[in-house]
Amino acid sequence: MIKGNQLVPFFYTFAESFLTLIQILFMSKHQSEINAFLKKVEERNSGEPEFLQAVREVAESIIPFTLENPQYRDARILERMVEPERVVMFRVPWLSDNGEFMINRGFRVQMNSAIGPYKGGLRFRDTVNLGILKFLAFEQVFKNSLTSLPMGGGKGGSDFDPKGKSDLEVMRFCQSFMTELFRHIGPDVDIPAGDIGVGAREVGFLFGQYKRLSNEFSGVLTGKGVQYGGSLIRPEATGYGCVYFVKEMLGVRKMAIKGKKTVISGSGNVAQFAAEKIIQLGGKVIAMSDSDGTIYDPAGIDDRKLDWIMDLKNNKRGRLAEYVKRYKADYLDGVKPWEVKCDIALPCATQNELDAKDAQKLVENGCIAVAEGANMPCTHDAVELFHKHDVMFAPGKASNAGGVAVSGLEMSQNSLRLSWSREEVDLRLHDIMKNIHATCIRYGKENDSINYVKGANIGGFIKVADAMIAQGHV
Repeated sequence: MIKGNQLVPFFYTFAESFLTLIQILFMSKHQSEINAFLKKVEERNSGEPEFLQAVREVAESIIPFTLENPQYRDARILERMVEPERVVMFRVPWLSDNGEFMINRGFRVQMNSAIGPYKGGLRFRDTVNLGILKFLAFEQVFKNSLTSLPMGGGKGGSDFDPKGKSDLEVMRFCQSFMTELFRHIGPDVDIPAGDIGVGAREVGFLFGQYKRLSNEFSGVLTGKGVQYGGSLIRPEATGYGCVYFVKEMLGVRKMAIKGKKTVISGSGNVAQFAAEKIIQLGGKVIAMSDSDGTIYDPAGIDDRKLDWIMDLKNNKRGRLAEYVKRYKADYLDGVKPWEVKCDIALPCATQNELDAKDAQKLVENGCIAVAEGANMPCTHDAVELFHKHDVMFAPGKASNAGGVAVSGLEMSQNSLRLSWSREEVDLRLHDIMKNIHATCIRYGKENDSINYVKGANIGGFIKVADAMIAQGHV
């Protein structure tokens, strides 16, 4: 028999055990719902590992949320969101310089238009396939929602690789690609932009052909040259935005970028401008990479060295190995930058470039923050390791949103027939990234830490989900 003086501690022990049991049962229901959902998605999208990975990452945050908010579950919002509203796939014939007939595939995945016209880049790369573009379009829906700008999500591209092609070959391909695509896009329908393999040259050729076919000058593409409707800060936007997000993350822990050692994967557009902004804020970039290996410069890559890298990569199409011939540094052949001891890591190259082994190395080396500059560059296992070891981790749909944010601002300038100053666009970009960070905190706070993956997923989901419910079963 329990005596009076034993009753209170007994009650608390019983209550704690009961609550723990309830939590276990609720988590078990979460997992069973998640597994059932993912199984169904996998059955309908087999052979698309990147898309399934992106859906899994979202489902793990959203399904527990919908169980607590049944209006989203009853309307089957997530089931609808994983299905594109439309997929366009087409043949792209073009002629090489030697007169050879060439054939590529073109794609446009129009994923979700609940909060605005489809918005997302075009990727030209020989590895492009429908599954990769569906993953990118799905991520884009959440990313665009987080910016608070009226943009839906889409993505497109081709298995054409501009590398090694002449300007005339690229022009002929772009004109053929747009000849089919133009009938599916428009300033109030779908506004493509650049992505990997689609820079200022390609956007110019695509825009010229759209204007020729449609007989109108409109803001149908973003990332245009400033001479014909482009926005200042657009080339810098993704890299700058990523660093602005890191600045906010560190601020939560009363830290700053100044003095922090940073390693960056890639040496293309995003990596270059991420490095530039880190340097401007007083940080020290000590490593960058390309597909051959990594340069490690303990003294730091300053403005002068970064200018040299930009010229090497943007104009001479050279390899980073040449850096060590000019500056005192180490070249790590075939090695990723995650081997280098750092405070901040910015994966800015491509999807799934940073795996669990790389994550473990960063943890061991004392890395405190990782922010994705590319789209889903960290594997699921890598992200779990960062969370386990309390490394601040920003998913691409939050930290990578700067590019599409300024694309949205370019759309606004085109609609108003105005051009904002560099300072104004940069200020608006900074504010957008701060607001995205605040959204992640609002929905991702867990006790004394912040789960930025959860926060970004739920924050991006709610706006789109509410719009879908308001618009009916369409």
